[in-house]
Amino acid sequence: MATIYIPSLMRDLTGGQEIIQIEGTTMRHIIANLEEAHPGFRKRLIDEDSKRIKPNIAVMIDGRNANRSLLDKVGVASEIHFLPAISGG
Repeated sequence: MATIYIPSLMRDLTGGQEIIQIEGTTMRHIIANLEEAHPGFRKRLIDEDSKRIKPNIAVMIDGRNANRSLLDKVGVASEIHFLPAISGG
């Protein structure tokens, strides 16, 4: 299972858990399984108009930028980080 690191702004969806394990071979599968296990993730991560990861969320899979694609491959031992944009100056 992939290891998902949950940012503090999304931990309300996981009951405060910082790290969870989710099965999936692509980001599409990972997000679908996240939504099933912890409802609300899809709405926070996916832009329903474009069917892509929202532009204010960076997704890192094993240290590389996933480019907002739901087709990016995820390995059994992958580490995934969701990084929300930080505003301010």
